[in-house]
Amino acid sequence: METLAELGYARTSLREIAQKSEFTHGVLHYYFSDKVDLICCCVRHYKAKCVTRYDQITSAAQSRDELMKGFLEKLSETVRDEARMHRLWYDLRSQSLFEEAFRDDVAEIDKSLEDMVWRVASRFASLGGRQPVVSRGALYALFDGLFQRCLLRHLSGDRKAIADLREEVERLLPTVA
Repeated sequence: METLAELGYARTSLREIAQKSEFTHGVLHYYFSDKVDLICCCVRHYKAKCVTRYDQITSAAQSRDELMKGFLEKLSETVRDEARMHRLWYDLRSQSLFEEAFRDDVAEIDKSLEDMVWRVASRFASLGGRQPVVSRGALYALFDGLFQRCLLRHLSGDRKAIADLREEVERLLPTVA
């Protein structure tokens, strides 16, 4: 996963991964039919953990302020600490426009991320006696766009990227939930 996150889809081969890991090229071929199979497996594994990262915060929050604070902290942490893995996700998602082999996995992961964002927004809304005012898909598109923009800025060395994301989310979430 580290090699994939470092080099991205286009610049990574099974041979490259084998050279940077404890596994031989033959072992990788035994478990994975090709690079697409390996990448899908890695990203599915990572995103399966990712989509539950806000669940504890969401369920424990007793107020909108508490949920907002916890959500913003965890959101900031994931950009700071896991930027390369998120970059790999966006690489895979972009590649799915060209590689049909990625499409089912990308659709499944996108759905789980949409559900994750919906859980946060629904809980935030319910703590205020409200319902979200946009669809699940629109809400996910908004948050995903903000996150991807922040990630690009962060990876480019922009020290304000995370703070700006926090400000945008702090303004956006109360208006949609």
